[in-house]
Amino acid sequence: MKTIQGVLWDNDGVLVNTEQLFYESNRDLLVPYGIDLTPKQFFDWFLDNNYGAWHVLLGQGHAIELVDRLRAERSRLFARRLRQARQLAMPGIGSVLAALRPHVAMGVVTSAYAQHVEISHAATGLLPHFDFVLTREMYDESKPAPDGYLLGLQHLGLAATDCVAVEDSPRGLRAANAAGLECIVLRNHMNRDYAFDDAFCVVDSVAELGAVLAAFVPGMALACQPGQQLEASL
Repeated sequence: MKTIQGVLWDNDGVLVNTEQLFYESNRDLLVPYGIDLTPKQFFDWFLDNNYGAWHVLLGQGHAIELVDRLRAERSRLFARRLRQARQLAMPGIGSVLAALRPHVAMGVVTSAYAQHVEISHAATGLLPHFDFVLTREMYDESKPAPDGYLLGLQHLGLAATDCVAVEDSPRGLRAANAAGLECIVLRNHMNRDYAFDDAFCVVDSVAELGAVLAAFVPGMALACQPGQQLEASL
């Protein structure tokens, strides 16, 4: 396995457990319009195809002005739920980041807006591990376009062949691959049935993610349990 010098991370569903809150925010907003947004539809429309549920409203004859208003309301609703949530950091991810930090450069490339990233990390303590955070306002086209990851590579000052990405969605995987990055996909309850055939590998837990990343990084020691360490070697 190759050695890497940089890691680019998605945020929602990878660093913080926020995908369910975003789903619920969209679902509750659409109920008054007769749309019962299922988890499967949310995954297909938002996390795979990246067109949201707004096409349903437009198909019902609603004006684009309503869609714009609901987008803004969804943003406020999601922010409120993030503020009310507790323990948003993915369990164990802090240890993985701390073990990686002395060995590689790291950045976050997210389709989320800065406001939501700031709220979701208000109490995680994770952001100091990163050299930068790229939010949706900072690049042109959202995932699955490669724009965010290409900008991330520029910030790292590294070639794609010297880095990996960590994602949890099909559109994120496509964005990473389009930027020339190998991509590790972290499973969760929303993406458990998707194949992710184009991923470098698919892992079922943060612990497994840490072990895979450790194999890329000579000398990295990953704490797997109190009093135990997994030594990485190539």
